[in-house]
Amino acid sequence: MTYDRLVCANCAAPVNEGRCPVCRANRERLQQENPLANLNPMTLIALLAVLIAAVALLAHQTAFA
Repeated sequence: MTYDRLVCANCAAPVNEGRCPVCRANRERLQQENPLANLNPMTLIALLAVLIAAVALLAHQTAFA
């Protein structure tokens, strides 16, 4: 889950803005736990599409080798 959609229970602001110490602490914790949390969903979809295309190309090349 990306942290740009999380709302802080302390200040009711988005966590990614880091308005209060609780937001900043949770944002740091989430960044350390999951390095992919900074990527937005469209970037993840694009990376997945590139990976699928690479696997398909590899399978096509090995089938005709």
